[in-house]
Amino acid sequence: MYGTKVLQYSDNDKSRMAQERVEELKQRISGYLEAVKSIPTGFKLEKEYQDRKKQILDYFGATDEDWQDWHWQMRNRVSDVNTLRQLLPLTDEEVDHIDSVSKKFRWAVSPYYLSLMEPGNPKCPVRMQGIPSIRELQDSWGKEDPMAEEFTSPAPCITRRYADRLIINVTNQCAMFCRHCQRRRNIGEVDKPAPLEEIKAAIEYIRKSPEVRDVLITGGDPLTLSDKWLDWILTELDNIEHVEIKRIGSRTPVTMPQRITPELCAMLEKHHPLYLNTHFNHPKEVTRESLRATGLLARAGIQLGNQAVLLKGINNDPHVMKKLNHELLKIHVRPYYIFHAKPVKGTTHFMPTVQEGLEIMENLRGYTSGLAIPWYIINAPGGAGKTPLLPQYLISMGKDYVMIRTWEGKVFRCVNGEL
Repeated sequence: MYGTKVLQYSDNDKSRMAQERVEELKQRISGYLEAVKSIPTGFKLEKEYQDRKKQILDYFGATDEDWQDWHWQMRNRVSDVNTLRQLLPLTDEEVDHIDSVSKKFRWAVSPYYLSLMEPGNPKCPVRMQGIPSIRELQDSWGKEDPMAEEFTSPAPCITRRYADRLIINVTNQCAMFCRHCQRRRNIGEVDKPAPLEEIKAAIEYIRKSPEVRDVLITGGDPLTLSDKWLDWILTELDNIEHVEIKRIGSRTPVTMPQRITPELCAMLEKHHPLYLNTHFNHPKEVTRESLRATGLLARAGIQLGNQAVLLKGINNDPHVMKKLNHELLKIHVRPYYIFHAKPVKGTTHFMPTVQEGLEIMENLRGYTSGLAIPWYIINAPGGAGKTPLLPQYLISMGKDYVMIRTWEGKVFRCVNGEL
């Protein structure tokens, strides 16, 4: 404790105390080291993924070259249950459920992402994110637009909730329509990029708003647009003096990494400073192919962050989330946010408790490196903004002291002048 007299110890005492501390630390991480043995990761499952890739290519009569073509991936998204059941074992009841859900909520999944799904396991965390569930129709309390985006759009394609930054929504199209999507109300029945005139109006709004220094390009997924179209949008933003940085929100490194091409990266490299936030939710999604994609982006100087969503049955487990963050750092991606799932109509079966989110944070801080610790965020209702939540480490404070709790639960009184 601060303020106590420093005692003198022999070298043997110091060595013994250091070793005792090491043994204590080993005990603290032993639970994770045991649990992680049974957590599947994309790298461990590479052979299984390759086998399923071959099955899918055989079904479509396609080649490896086709597989690496993102246009082929987009054209061959699986979006009907009859095709799906040829590629993924389904019971008659599951077929009926998917068919029922599809009458209300659109779904589609890229061949690549389909290859990551475990056959015969309806609780596969990849499958749960991509394949409709009957629970989507049993949601009695979710809202179409819990973020009130319709009331924070001062210009076409714009969402603005903060003083110095905003969003441009450039398309409703995605490589896969996630079952937990916060904007499923915008998906519609057909893929439709925002009209040119609306994008021009959005850019003009930004040009006339000198306080806006940060622009996030999202959708849908903006990387489903052509390189040429993205280049034009980024160039227009580059030409606005007060726009300091641009960001792209894209899940293609997860759901269709073939989209990340050398040509795309060469184009993006012209528009620094540029950031890309992606959306890995489970270690099974971190694969060799996603590593190739993130490696290309990193070599182009694109800084990568991850915005996971805390999802019941998928990653609401401290060990799974820690392993996800470790796998992300191995592929050049910095864990940035863990978002608490939003109460979107048709998705509330994914919602965990806040206590689970805080428990995850308790099991990250001190138990792994700071690089592997994202912010845990709840979006306040009605578009009131991101609110970070942390376990309580500050117990009390006075004029000249603070009482703190460490990651191990030890309590210290720290005098301000001695901090």
